[in-house]
Amino acid sequence: MNRSRLLMIGALALALGGLVSVAVYKNLIGHGPASEPGVEVVVAANDIQVGARIEEHDIRLVRYPASALPFGTPTRRSQVLGRGVILPIAKGEFILPGKLAPENAGAGLPALIPPGMRAVSVRVNEVVSVANFVGPGTRVDVLLTGTPTGSGDSQTTTVLQNVAVIAAGHNLERNAAGEAQNVPVITLLASPEDAEKLTLASSQGKIQLALRNPLDTHQDPVDAANVRELYKSMAPAPAPRPVVHEAKHKVEPPPSPSVLSVEVYQGDKQKEEVKFPEQSNDDPK
Repeated sequence: MNRSRLLMIGALALALGGLVSVAVYKNLIGHGPASEPGVEVVVAANDIQVGARIEEHDIRLVRYPASALPFGTPTRRSQVLGRGVILPIAKGEFILPGKLAPENAGAGLPALIPPGMRAVSVRVNEVVSVANFVGPGTRVDVLLTGTPTGSGDSQTTTVLQNVAVIAAGHNLERNAAGEAQNVPVITLLASPEDAEKLTLASSQGKIQLALRNPLDTHQDPVDAANVRELYKSMAPAPAPRPVVHEAKHKVEPPPSPSVLSVEVYQGDKQKEEVKFPEQSNDDPK
């Protein structure tokens, strides 16, 4: 086989391989996801913070394949405009219904309160708020220290457990850097019954917040701690002795002895009356 024939066979093989490659590529393009018709959906044009109201400049329309969209993704601007944000939304992220407050619920703090719950604020300082690390998104236990009625000893009891914090001062979102926020008021999310307990506890004694791990949702039964448990060597207080009031008996004086009166006549003298004590039947004869 001469050299020219070998060159011809090689060129033919290369041409045939190129045709096959082009055919396969066109076939893949024709059946790939790019051939799927796109759908315009609403995404965030910038970062949107919790509590904000979505405005026109916050959103834009982007075309995506229908099969790649999460369920419920809004496709019209009117579906999201004016609604409050209850979870942070990053730039370019789908604006899903689960991150928005219900329609006509407004924005800000009221939009963050689920139906059937209440927002209750308590005054705090650097100690009560655990060095100011209690902020939005954290969970706390509420402790009360006071003196119960009828008891002379102070005690601390756990009033509420695993309560969500939804605001620190006017901030509805946690500090992105994780830094402590020095605020005078913390707002907690509670049921109506727990809101009553929290309000009563604030007026009865000193409130202390205990920071929890957000993954620890278990509520443990905790007994109240009193002063005597802190001082193990303190002897228990003696039980009060009942006061006995002795009845006072009135001592009556003995009755005066009976007197027997006898009239005596001596001759022509005037009569004379002589008195003798009457002898008791109990006296010996």
